[in-house]
Amino acid sequence: MLIPVMVHSETNAVTKHAKEICSFGKKALIVTGKRSSYQNGSIDDVCAALQGGKCDYIIFDDVEENPSVDTVMKATKAGQKEKVDFVIGIGGGSPLDAAKAVAFLLAQPTIHSRLLYTEGNHDHLPLILIPTTCGTGSEVTPVSVLTIPEKQTKKSISHKIFADLALIDGKYLRTASIAVLRNTALDALTHLIESYLNKKADDFSRMFVDSGLKLWRENKDCLENGELSDRQYQKLMNASAMAGMAIAQTSTTIPHGLSYSLTIKKHVPHGKAVGYFTAGYLAQAPDKERSYLLKSMGFHDTDSFERWYLRLYGKTEVSEKILDQAIEELWKNQPKVQSASFKIDKETLKQIAYYTANYKE
Repeated sequence: MLIPVMVHSETNAVTKHAKEICSFGKKALIVTGKRSSYQNGSIDDVCAALQGGKCDYIIFDDVEENPSVDTVMKATKAGQKEKVDFVIGIGGGSPLDAAKAVAFLLAQPTIHSRLLYTEGNHDHLPLILIPTTCGTGSEVTPVSVLTIPEKQTKKSISHKIFADLALIDGKYLRTASIAVLRNTALDALTHLIESYLNKKADDFSRMFVDSGLKLWRENKDCLENGELSDRQYQKLMNASAMAGMAIAQTSTTIPHGLSYSLTIKKHVPHGKAVGYFTAGYLAQAPDKERSYLLKSMGFHDTDSFERWYLRLYGKTEVSEKILDQAIEELWKNQPKVQSASFKIDKETLKQIAYYTANYKE
């Protein structure tokens, strides 16, 4: 079992560990998006920590949702030009995934986008990740999923890039909209489900699932009524991190594999897109595992989960063409298909994909 990340989860984590941040180098490349890190104060905290330690930095704040390989190359060239020696990613899964890829490229003798998808070393510049959403768990996983525009698909890079330091602070969720909280928390929940229903699952990965589901369930009602305290924000962050630790051991499975078509072709937010296929996946799972997961999540059965999903996220109209494309694209990725803990044939995959489209309350 491998999670080589030093994790600090507490209020004012960045401020409390400013000296540790500055110990990673002399000049940082901060990788983030255009808005949220400024709105929630996370970038101000990081800049103050760097300034206090007399550490220089530059900011690349052009990371989009579902970051592209092109964006990663722009950030890498900016860091190369400024001769940075460590990378700090701030934000949701998009900036954190981008930061991993950038840290990898900056450590290579030559910089080219093809290296992202070429088997080889996992070397990278020192990397600090600071999540500001409660979904991806990217701060504790080695995965970096990027959009490849010319292929109209998302794909994880070929390298395992773990952060050296993760700083988790629930206060950064205060400014997030309830829509963002719901979408990202649903992503964390699907990580827990898919890790549990994975061939690689063992006692240790399921330990993270058990703890993550307990924390997630404590906040389920708050996600519905939109009333959360600072303590609940921290618990959502911790549930997300535990989900990340779980999939770091097992990877994701069918719902994530199917979701990419909805994200790319219909611009459905990632959590909502994965959630679209989750009830269908649970419906096909063995009875014992399905019952355990639903009970741990706080649902009576698959129907009650699906009704909750539709109530909070609404029904997304998805054409048969897009669903069929999602099935075909995933079927080509047999390692992903076969990662499920139960047999998935083409017909089973179709039933999972069409479950929500055909669902009648």
